[in-house]
Amino acid sequence: MPAQGGQLPEHTQVADVVVIGGGVIGLSIGWRAAQRGMRVVVLERGRAGGGTSHHAAGMLAPVAEVVPAEEPLLDLGLRSARLYPSFAAEVAGAAGVDGIGYTRCGTLLVARDADEAEALERELALRLRLGLEVQRLLPSEARRREPGLAPALRLALEVPDDHAIDPRALTAALAAALRSAGGELREHCEASELTLAGGAVDGVALADGSSLRAGRVVIAAGAWSEQIGGVPERARVPVRPVKGQIMRLHDPAGSGLLRRVIRMGPSYITPRGDGRYVIGATSEERGFDRTVTAGAAFELLRDASELVPGVLELVLDELSAGLRPGTPDNLPAIGPSAVPGLHWAAGHRRGGILLAPATAEMVLAALAGDGPPAHAKPFAPERFARLDSAGPGGSGSASGIEGARA
Repeated sequence: MPAQGGQLPEHTQVADVVVIGGGVIGLSIGWRAAQRGMRVVVLERGRAGGGTSHHAAGMLAPVAEVVPAEEPLLDLGLRSARLYPSFAAEVAGAAGVDGIGYTRCGTLLVARDADEAEALERELALRLRLGLEVQRLLPSEARRREPGLAPALRLALEVPDDHAIDPRALTAALAAALRSAGGELREHCEASELTLAGGAVDGVALADGSSLRAGRVVIAAGAWSEQIGGVPERARVPVRPVKGQIMRLHDPAGSGLLRRVIRMGPSYITPRGDGRYVIGATSEERGFDRTVTAGAAFELLRDASELVPGVLELVLDELSAGLRPGTPDNLPAIGPSAVPGLHWAAGHRRGGILLAPATAEMVLAALAGDGPPAHAKPFAPERFARLDSAGPGGSGSASGIEGARA
């Protein structure tokens, strides 16, 4: 336990930076900080990459997932997508592996009936208005490019620059890259409380009673970020879990069913390029519930098979549930907080894998004393303090935003 007054005892271990959370976000930040010569400790309450990142599909899809009125998130997603080719190659090289499942596969957004086709035309208009690269395809052309699509297809949009990666391979490589750069990764090590001295960060108290002294702490614990104790109210970020059920399958015959990601409304089929496929995902406000249900499996397979009938011949390997970290305004919190030394990198919801390179870049700038870049302003954690100060019904209230997207 921390010493009285929230300060750590003198015998605690010392680090420059403690990162709470060993998913793709925390590992990316820890690796980049270690590369800059900082003494880094990454704490993970379970197995590194075993939380939300373990259940992610790995779509790098800023264009396919664009939402009206969320242009800052689109801009950040496009920036991070541009970083990905070099980021993936550098991670693989640092980890000493041949690759981490990065594929330039592209995405097809597809419609099954007239109503979905009408909605897809609106999606096309939005992307064209934003100057994004997208192409309208007749059903015959879509099926020529992806013969596995059903004849009943009504319309499709091709997004060539949306790619994909294998999140499990990525997090394993990031863990190796972190260690290779001199950083320390502590698995099954839970941070229970932030500790302060003189109003600034002093370190972290651990659940086992030990502690770490550090002048900079990054909270990157995904859906569990708000469970870290000791964070002053003015610096808190409201992060909640959003459940998503997802299935993994494989084709014993190989990789011939699909080459591109197929998106049908909120659902998707993501090919790994080697005969493995991911189908997801539901979006459920169920707190920290991680049970898997027959209903979700039915819905995922029904939607997928109506557009790609061949998925019913695949072998089911896994049905699981992950917890995406959501915020009231659907934007992540990235950067320094109102408490000196405390940084946030949480609330990425569906975009954690995509946004990892850009998030690490932004957080590292702040950790190095350079200050957050201009494009980080919409994601400043302090915006939630302003929401709180607006009070119920105030101009800063974010109520109803999440419900509009769920």
